[in-house]
Amino acid sequence: MTDQQSETADARGAPHFIYFADPMCSWCYGFAPVIETLAKQFEGRLPLRIVMGGLRAGNTTEMTAKDREYIRGAWTRVGEASGQPFDFSFFDREHFTYDTEPACRAVVTMRRLAPEKALAFKARVSQAFYAENRDTTDAKVLAQLATEFGFDAERFELEMLSAESRNETMRDFLTSQQAGVQGFPLLAAGTEAGGYALVTSGFRTLDGLPEAIDQWLAAGAPVQMATPSQ
Repeated sequence: MTDQQSETADARGAPHFIYFADPMCSWCYGFAPVIETLAKQFEGRLPLRIVMGGLRAGNTTEMTAKDREYIRGAWTRVGEASGQPFDFSFFDREHFTYDTEPACRAVVTMRRLAPEKALAFKARVSQAFYAENRDTTDAKVLAQLATEFGFDAERFELEMLSAESRNETMRDFLTSQQAGVQGFPLLAAGTEAGGYALVTSGFRTLDGLPEAIDQWLAAGAPVQMATPSQ
């Protein structure tokens, strides 16, 4: 189900998922297999709308030793909780600026060009950063990843630089802020007109989630959802 179809669903007031995430958020990386499973399992019943959150968008400050210690600890916790692989040679880098805006803009660009591939591309960008130690702040690296999805690297990079992609990325960040999202990942379900029920704020495993969502749909998609404890 594409984002274009989800926008149509929004207009009809049909329930849909709305997923706030950032491809350079480690907990979003941990959650990637969960959201992929949910998107497939509920395709047609709950179309997925993906919104880029801008975790550290526009950051211009190089990582400090304290930053590295904090991030290393987070990666360790995510790996233990999710089973996702991490390449800790990342911490051997010098002069790295953790700016998530280019990666977010790459996902938005993919969403513009091939919305049905946006979720998988976000997961691929995360994998490249966390498991392969590739610099996903670099537009050329991001464009090269897009070739795996059938795009010419030069064309994709130009699209990333376009005013349309930049403006749409900023709109995503604004949508996230206006929704009061303070951490990623965040998954909700519902309608713009009727309101949204929170599926999860933060990482959680798949255990019990599909059943809880099925029950929520059967109950008429109320604005409260009883989800299993982690």
